[in-house]
Amino acid sequence: MIRRVASLAAVQLALWIAGGDLAHAESPPWRKHVVQQSQGTSGQVNTVVANDVDEDGHVDLLGSFDGKVVLYRGPDWSATEILAEMPVDQSGRIAQRGCIHSTLMDVDGDGDLDYVGSNRMLFWLECPPNPFVDRWICRTISLDVNGAHCVITGDVDRDGNLDLIANSWRDRGASKIPNSITWLAVPHAPRTAGLWHANVFANGDAPGGNHYMGFGDVNRDQRPDIACAAKGGPQIGKGEWFAWWEQPSDPDAKWTKRVLSSNEPGASNILPVDVDADTHIDFVASCGHGRGILWFKGPEFRRIEIDNELDTPHSLAIADMDLDGDVDVVACSASLDGAAVWYENNGQGEFQAHVVDRLQSSYDVRLLDMDNDNDMDILVAGHESENIVWYANPIK
Repeated sequence: MIRRVASLAAVQLALWIAGGDLAHAESPPWRKHVVQQSQGTSGQVNTVVANDVDEDGHVDLLGSFDGKVVLYRGPDWSATEILAEMPVDQSGRIAQRGCIHSTLMDVDGDGDLDYVGSNRMLFWLECPPNPFVDRWICRTISLDVNGAHCVITGDVDRDGNLDLIANSWRDRGASKIPNSITWLAVPHAPRTAGLWHANVFANGDAPGGNHYMGFGDVNRDQRPDIACAAKGGPQIGKGEWFAWWEQPSDPDAKWTKRVLSSNEPGASNILPVDVDADTHIDFVASCGHGRGILWFKGPEFRRIEIDNELDTPHSLAIADMDLDGDVDVVACSASLDGAAVWYENNGQGEFQAHVVDRLQSSYDVRLLDMDNDNDMDILVAGHESENIVWYANPIK
């Protein structure tokens, strides 16, 4: 059975954040469940996704570390299956630490979700009819989209089919599509199609270590837009921005870059959402290689701080965590001395921060109902922690 360990504090502190003033309140404890413990090798887990792959009513998990993709069978996640070793990139190397990021999509149109992973290339694993018995076949999507720190899905061209959205993080010396962001339509007969065509909509104008993306119709013109962030820093430069790209009527034409802020050290994550229920799209963002959580209030995108103290919030996700009808925010530090926190929205864009756990590092957070009790739990891919854990939501 999976090990269950209580969060470090029986009663955890909450920080009330409004206009920069901090106060303390109690928050119910979140129970921590350890799925994959640290192996003490090259076991950094940068991404984890979840799906009931065998349709037995229980959530299964797919994580990546030590140069492989691993499947965990729910509900106890004790039985693991190595689905694939990381494929060879354009230089003939294999990523020792596994995927940087991943997503799920029905690539082959057979009704189940396949696995899409990224590192120095993009690849997909075909989910077979018997996913815990049959082999998951690995196929390369792109060798040119290099160092993708984020892969998400969305119907970019509005044809009724999901597309893959991936950034090409590396510079001109390491990538044929440097400092760019792309979208890729699934080709006809993807099992035999070979490499996919990358539509480069942010062609060279996403420099500085572009990171995680968000997808949605920002300006309400019925065309989905794409947002991204870039960390910058002394070794990379040209980053420290949050921006979104406005889609033209022809998705293959040049998209217009709209910079929200150009002075955000360590900028990493950005998600479009209506934070304050005023019908305008806002952005929630974090500085995962710096410090702090913030949001941009639309339509003028005024910058508002949520938490200027959380260190390295490299994981960011949004959902209604307390079932009160508004959007809350979840973030987790990349560093071991940080924290996992959920921010309770009062419906008007004012947030109360509740500490879920400390000394748990993360590069990826997913929000879903892990235990079938009709609320959102927190699934974490440990980075420096080198583990996979989830936290049971105690809020009813």
